[in-house]
Amino acid sequence: MADHANHPLVIQANGLSDQLIEWRRKFHQHPELSFQEFGTSQFVAEVLKKIKGFHVETGIGVETSVVGTLTSGEGPVIAIRADMDALPIKEENTFEYKSKNEGVMHACGHDAHTTILLGAAHLLAQKFEREELKGTVKFIFQPAEESTDEKGLSGSPYMVQAGAYDGVDAAIALHMCPWLPVGAAQVNDGYSMANVDVFTAKIFGIGGHGAYPELGTDPIWMLGVVMQALHGIVARKLPALEAGVISIGQIHAGTASNIIPNEVVINGTIRSYTPEARDLLSSELMKALSIVEPMGGSYSLDVERGEPALYNDAHINNLFLKSIEELYPDFEIVKRPFGMGGEDFGYVTQKIPGALFFLGSGTQDGIQRDLHTPVYDLDESSLAKGAAILTQTALNFLKEESHSPINIKTEVQIHVS
Repeated sequence: MADHANHPLVIQANGLSDQLIEWRRKFHQHPELSFQEFGTSQFVAEVLKKIKGFHVETGIGVETSVVGTLTSGEGPVIAIRADMDALPIKEENTFEYKSKNEGVMHACGHDAHTTILLGAAHLLAQKFEREELKGTVKFIFQPAEESTDEKGLSGSPYMVQAGAYDGVDAAIALHMCPWLPVGAAQVNDGYSMANVDVFTAKIFGIGGHGAYPELGTDPIWMLGVVMQALHGIVARKLPALEAGVISIGQIHAGTASNIIPNEVVINGTIRSYTPEARDLLSSELMKALSIVEPMGGSYSLDVERGEPALYNDAHINNLFLKSIEELYPDFEIVKRPFGMGGEDFGYVTQKIPGALFFLGSGTQDGIQRDLHTPVYDLDESSLAKGAAILTQTALNFLKEESHSPINIKTEVQIHVS
């Protein structure tokens, strides 16, 4: 794949490549779980403090958060966000820089996200020093994208509530993409990743001896009917053009082979794109469970609403595409939604115009290295490209918005108690 080899930003980003690879491998060797990114955030803050012109803050909303700011004073404000946490996965890769933290692994590319944002920080600092730029760039290094705490919240809503994005006119981010090669990017306008809700349902009956089922009301028997109704919701209740899925991950019941239990516990997830589909799926799930009542049983349902669907602003996506065309005109652009996975950057794009794109980083070794797997890995030549694209997008935004009105979304209230 060719690029504009004489483009100054491409040259500068390529010049950082060895440093980016070194940082990424350091993060990969020392992964940290959600809300535990102490070493990662300390290193990030130390790197930022060495860059001329940076103001660095820590602990905004979450103890392990880091926010760096470059500003020339008055003007538009753009935020660039990277997540920093790893997953509770035992790494099966054998390369030299594999995880040294047993049972913890950067299996979703957050080591690369953090690295790329550090690269963009260096590139943009040079631009602020050498060029007449009007405006501000905030670099949001966010903890805890992968998991929630006891309140059911990940890092993003805490940082939004604490004011990390106050005064920001637009926000951008990227995600590593193992299903696309280096030199490709996936973009999508509108809803692009799912609302994520988790539910626990219980079916209650009257247990007893397995030899005398007629003396009770068997909740496992009721479960069979509920499962049929539940799996029919998406097929027959959700409008055909809507995206949604209900999946059961756990079923718990009973203590012995000859004892009919009093209850069955079901745990699962609900994924959707639109608010309307989100509400419909939860409502229909309750109706599916209510089938047990005429069968002599009862039920309870608890739905924990997680991150909202990621909504990508079309104008911000156009800035991505413009920047990619300027830097890497031979990039392959894939336009389709990213799937039913969750992304807590959705809290940000509820508040302000923003977008996230997927950056091709697939390896060419013939091994399927999907996200959230023990063998996940990426092609490190994607790092410099990611840093350059985020930098150019920020520059284009500042230059464009300095001469036009800025569209601010109505603020969304996120309750953190």
